[in-house]
Amino acid sequence: MPEDDAVARHRELRHHDISVGELSRRSGVAVSALHFYESRGLIHAERTAGNQRRYHRSTLRRVAFIRISQRVGLSLARIAEALADLPEDRAPTKRDWERLSRHWRSDLDARIEQLQRLRDDLTDCIGCGCLSLGSCALANRADELGQEGPGARRIDVELT
Repeated sequence: MPEDDAVARHRELRHHDISVGELSRRSGVAVSALHFYESRGLIHAERTAGNQRRYHRSTLRRVAFIRISQRVGLSLARIAEALADLPEDRAPTKRDWERLSRHWRSDLDARIEQLQRLRDDLTDCIGCGCLSLGSCALANRADELGQEGPGARRIDVELT
């Protein structure tokens, strides 16, 4: 009897769901990336009796949201936080998006400010090649690292 219930559930779920291949094709995201998103809890799939993934159609919007969020520089952790507040069984509404936008505004403003500083400081940096000049505005303001000795003193450069 449980198998009959599983078959009925399978048919009911599959009527509105899409395969990982279709989700990939329609979203423009590689299947491997979709699997990664799923492993991180960003999207969710049901499994068929044959263990194939099936995604609710609203997952297309979630994937688009993930891609756009990454493009503007948000971390997967921040994206996951936002998606945790969105419904999985329906596409987000305009009200849902407005709420998220308010939460992210300060993050995006800070990112924009950082990129503007980078753009403005980059002019002085072109030609350096290694960021080792004493006057490098990006990595070594006022040759602070020169006090520590010769050679590359810092590999991971923060632009803050």
